Amino acid sequence: MAVTDEAIDKIKEMLLRGELKAGDRLPPEKELSDRLGLSRSSLREAVKALELIRVLDVRRGDGTYVTSLDAKLLNEAVAFVVELHQDKSILELFEVRRILEPATAFIAASKISSAELLELRATMDGIDEHTDVEELVAHDLEFHRIISRAAGNAYLESLLDALSGSTVRARIWRGLTQDRAVAHTLAEHKAIADALARGDAELVRALVTVHISGVESWLRQAL
Repeated sequence: MAVTDEAIDKIKEMLLRGELKAGDRLPPEKELSDRLGLSRSSLREAVKALELIRVLDVRRGDGTYVTSLDAKLLNEAVAFVVELHQDKSILELFEVRRILEPATAFIAASKISSAELLELRATMDGIDEHTDVEELVAHDLEFHRIISRAAGNAYLESLLDALSGSTVRARIWRGLTQDRAVAHTLAEHKAIADALARGDAELVRALVTVHISGVESWLRQAL
């Protein structure tokens, strides 16, 4: 692994120096291994690792390319790990969300458009205590996604999306439906939407903090 790590570091240095940019094709394997002073096997392992985290794109019969390095693409690896988290490790994810989501919503309050506000309210149409878990999860994901998108920061948006895995949300919503707490959660969503419509950034931040903290508190008791 040490040799592979060295190979990964050398490719990363090429990216940082601008020798490789988004969309560029890597030199042929032999040429690149000679240039970096690496064995071809260690270079192959490095390429596989960087392909897994969406830094490189190996196109069979064509070559290896640097991806777009888009924030959403790179956070796919984070999302994969989040989906695997179990039990109390979920609480650590909520701690991160409790830090990031209120700040993101604060930014969104001054930027959210009328169309996005309509879209935000539309996610709540027809949602109630009798809605099935899959639809509740879809509503929750879209509600928070619209707010993070409105903030206009692609890295925040993609990171929050990665931290909000559908599997994690499904487990939480199942618990909420069992505790008949859906109406309360939806009331909090409506209050957040109303505050965003007024452009009250401080209130939005406070409401989102309370909202995330409330689910986190319920989760601590449930685990």
